[in-house]
Order: sequence, then structure tokens, then C-alpha cells
Amino acid sequence: MSSIDDNPSQKPTERTRRGFLRNAALAGAGAAAVGVGTSVVGATPAFAADTADAADAAKSGRTGTWRPDQTALQFTLAVMPDTQFLYWGSQDSVNRTPQEESFRYIINNSGDGTDNIVFMAHLGDLTQDADPSSFQQVDKAFALLDSHGAAYSVLAGNHDVTGDDSRGDTPYLQTMGPHRFKHAKTFAGADPTGYNTAHIFQAAGRSWLVLALDWRTTDQGFAWANDVIKAHPKMPVILTSHDIVASPYDDNVFPYESGDPEDNAVLSGYGQTVWDKLINDNDQIFLTLNGHYWPPGRTTKKNAAGHDVAMHITNYQNRYFGGGGMIRLYHFDLARNTIDVETINPWILAQDPESRNELAAEHARITGPVDNFSIPIDFEKRFAGFIPVPVRPARPASRELVKGTLAYWRFDGQGAPGTSLSEGQKIHDLSGKGNDLTVVTVPGAASDALTWSADHHPDQPGHASLKFVGGRNPVHGSYLTTGPKAPLNSETFRSGYTIETFVMMPLDWDAGKNGNASILSRRGSAGAAGKHGKNTDPNEPLAQFAITNNGREAQFNHYPMNDTYPTTNWGHGMVELKWWHLAVVNDGRYTKLYVEGAPVVDNPNRLSVGLTSLGLPWLVGGHEYAGAVDVVFHGNVGDIRIVNRPLSMNEFLTAK
Repeated sequence: MSSIDDNPSQKPTERTRRGFLRNAALAGAGAAAVGVGTSVVGATPAFAADTADAADAAKSGRTGTWRPDQTALQFTLAVMPDTQFLYWGSQDSVNRTPQEESFRYIINNSGDGTDNIVFMAHLGDLTQDADPSSFQQVDKAFALLDSHGAAYSVLAGNHDVTGDDSRGDTPYLQTMGPHRFKHAKTFAGADPTGYNTAHIFQAAGRSWLVLALDWRTTDQGFAWANDVIKAHPKMPVILTSHDIVASPYDDNVFPYESGDPEDNAVLSGYGQTVWDKLINDNDQIFLTLNGHYWPPGRTTKKNAAGHDVAMHITNYQNRYFGGGGMIRLYHFDLARNTIDVETINPWILAQDPESRNELAAEHARITGPVDNFSIPIDFEKRFAGFIPVPVRPARPASRELVKGTLAYWRFDGQGAPGTSLSEGQKIHDLSGKGNDLTVVTVPGAASDALTWSADHHPDQPGHASLKFVGGRNPVHGSYLTTGPKAPLNSETFRSGYTIETFVMMPLDWDAGKNGNASILSRRGSAGAAGKHGKNTDPNEPLAQFAITNNGREAQFNHYPMNDTYPTTNWGHGMVELKWWHLAVVNDGRYTKLYVEGAPVVDNPNRLSVGLTSLGLPWLVGGHEYAGAVDVVFHGNVGDIRIVNRPLSMNEFLTAK
């Protein structure tokens, strides 16, 4: 962190470690930040990590192997901010131990199932004084990464250099310049000055570009960075620099998490230049990381494309032992569409907990909301502007008519999106078995109670759906029914069955008005079929595939042939505005419900043979109670397929 203002002409030897004037562009948010001491402590503690392999390495006193998993959907970017107080050679105050311990942690936790660290980015201010003696020690510390082939980037902070990236040769450049990366597989090049570098790492099966820019980049440096991005048009970009955003709070405010922890950073004066000349017009930049300022903070800004750019300060130099080589771990999880962030100190974690002093114990893990948090990010959607998401094409109905298909209804190519279906309109059964559907409209229902829609699940064969606008109190909407003589009506499925459909609920879905409405149900009450016993409601239908009023949970409630009472398969809550694939599979003995191809927890281990039938029609979007339709579905319903045998998941309508 700078202990002066943003004037790049200030010489390193003129900098003191105490006192910091905020950039004048922060409009009155300037304040003083007080540094901390850098006295050395005792011997290097034994390394200890959370994973078994890393722990074994610690016990044996060795550093493990750099082995990131480049295909896993979970990976970690390690970030190390200002370590300057560990390297003050001109004051004979140097201690590599904390930083080297962090480097060991990074190496030993590459490739493991918890962290899978694939890259480390240093944010500048490696030294306090830019002295050659300091960089000699920095060189020795980073040699640990080099000797194990670890992937990393580094950049110059204002305590490492003066002026801008046109300054020429310096101890920083001699030590950490492009020549250092000549054997690095992730090194992608440098600008002519050597102060701006590009790095490409592999993770989650794709390439990610890291730009490490000088603390003061000239127009030529920005031009180079823009050219690098243009040369890699499909790579997400993480921009690192020493100074981009700053905190409007100083360290006189306690706790540091003052204000909104999700929006407590602002562009510095130089940061505005970086935004204008590089970030705003490059949609590939989705995350920026900088040190220099404290306390830590973050904000999100919209770029010219209208997309989010997460902008973070991470810096702990004002904490115990100058931060002690603390690292910020960005755990990317592309399966969960989340980046989980935590801040740890491997040097302290490696010490015996019983031997840690009070300050060390406090700083082993930093867990406040500005240090330990999660960022929701839909990676596909955020990157779609430069990495278009391939759209799975529609598949012809003939491909989905697997052996045993008794009914297949889909809604593409039959009506313009937004237009209504009228009373008596037919939807043909594409299986050829004659189980056509007919529209039934509740008297008084709105004209748009049932409309064609282009919305569909991304893995749905037919790229269309029906939009139901129904409910209860009073009953309203339109639904569909099989004919009185449809073969499906009398089918009992004694040898097993598979029922599949796709569903999406709108934001105005209401538990009272829309809960327990069926996507698909079989007419005929349990009482009329002679059913009785535990959990039996004599007025409910013999089979119903519904969305419950209890958290929008998928439910398949059915009366099998072998029992007088029902078997109920019950899923978990499903969010609105998301398409869900639902499947019920019976193997002739047991019934299982699947949501998005995953079996639910409440699949009873109860013998459940076939489906009881009174020979009455099936309803799509309608639910019967005591012989009358009492509620109509609210939401979109996509393809529906009924097969007279159990299907494996690789035979589902979603199968690739």
C-alpha cells in the first residue's frame, strides 16, 4: 500500500511506513492508515494443511507436487496482496518465512479435491523499499514456486518502483521481469517495457487469461493489454493491478466491515483511468483484483455491455506481522455458479495451535463479511457475450419414440407463441397410439388461460411449451384431457413405467392459489376404486404428478395395484423461472422420482406395482377432487412422455 498520495514520481527511499493520504479523487474520503511492525520471529514452523496429502507433506518437512486438475469444475485462484513489510532490506529487516509458507500451501493444495489451486496472483508491493537487497530475498522466496513449476503472476507496486511503466530498468524488473517466466507454461507474453504481463491458465476445461499490469500503466501499456484481450477473444479475463478500487473507510473505522460489505469500494483516481481505458469496453474482464488500499472491500460495476464486473481490494499489510504472507482463496465452482472467497494465513495455520500467540490466533483465518464471502455468478450467462452458449437443437419426435412409448405430447410447430388455445382444440399423441389431448376451458376463464410458448428446458427435445394460467378460489384456467376411449385410460403398467415432463413456475406462483395443482393426473377417485388405509384420501385422484403447496416440491402420489393405500414420492423445493425435468420410474416393484436426473430423498422403499385404473381419462394441467376439477396448473409445461417400461437415465428425454 502506498504511504503517500498517488504521485508516481515519489522516490521509494522517501516513503515512510506510517501515514497514508487517500487519493484526492475520492472526494473527501481520505484518511490515515497506520502501519505495523515487521520484527522477525523464530524458526520456520512445520507446514500443516487441511488435506491429507498436504498434511503428509508437512509431517515429512517437504513441499509437495504442483498438480492442479485442469478439468474439474471446481478450482481455486490464490491471491497474495502486499507483502512489503516482510522485505525491508535497507533496514536489515527481512523474513521470507511467512511468504514461503504460503507458497508451500499453494503448491501442496494444488490438485486436491478441496482447493485445486491452479494459479497464484501477487498484487504488488513485494518490497517496502525497492532495494536490491530486498529483491534478492524476494527472488529466493519465489524460487520455491519456480522449482515446483507452480503457475503465478506478479506485478510492481508503488513500493517496488517509481514513475510509470516507461521507467526503464529497476531491481524489480531484473528480479521479477519476463525472463523469470521463460520456462513457465502459463506465461503468455509481456509488453515491450516488461512491466505488463499476460498469463493463461487452464481450469474447468477452458483457458483463463490473467493480466498483471504495472501500478501506473501508460497508453502504450493499455494498448498492449487491449491487443492481448483481442488476441484471445474467447477467454474470461481476470485483471490484476496494484491500484484500481479503494475503500471509502479508513482504519479509524472499526470494525472494518463498515457500510455495505458488498458495496464498500470505489474507483480511485487511477482506477477510473483503468476503467475508462481497459475495463469498460472489454466484456471479457469480469473480475479485478488489487491491493494498495485498506481495509478490504468490494463493489460491482456495470460495463459498457451492461454486464457485472466484480472489483475487489484485498490487503492485510496493516494486520499482525504485516499480514504474514496472508492469501485470499477464490474458489470457483462452475457447477454451483458461485465463487466462494476465504482469507487464510498458512504461516499461522502451520503453527501448533497451542503455541500461537494471541495475535497469531486471531489472524489464522479472517472471517468477516469483507474477507469471507460468496459471489453468485452464472458463468455461462456472464461469458455468453464472448463465449456463446451452444443451443441444443430440437430433436424430431421420431427419435424420442423409444420402445414401449404409449403417449408423447409436445407443443412445437402448432401455434405462434403467445396465441391462445381454444376449447376443443386437439393436440395429437405423437406415439401413434391414439391418446390425443383435447382442450377444456373452465367457464369464465380468461382468453389467455392457455397459450403456446417458445420457452423450453435447454435439453428438451421440443423447443416449445404450453403456458397455463390457472388456479383455484375460484377454479380458473384451461387444461387438457385424453378422450373417453383413449387406450391410455385403462393401462395399469404392471411391468413398470416411466413418466417424464418438463415444468417451469412463474414468479407469481402462489402456494394458496396454485399449490397441489397437477401437471398430469389420472381421473377417478381413490374411494371409487375401493382404496382405504393409511394416508388414503378417498376423494383424491388415483395418480397425480403435482407441485405441492409446501415449497414448490415435485410429488408423485399414486395408488398401486398391490395396495389399498398410496405410495408418495416427494421431491425438494424448486425455484421459479427455472426449467425442471421431472421423471417417475417404476421397475415393476419400486417407484423413484427424479428431478433433473437426480433421485430425490423421499423415494419410499415400498412395493408399488402398477397404477390403479377406473378406465377414466388422464388430465394435463388439471387436478380432480371428489369427481370435479378443483384447480388448474399455473406455469409452463413442456414435452410429456409415458412409456410402459422403466427407462435408465441415459434414455430420458434429456439424454445427450
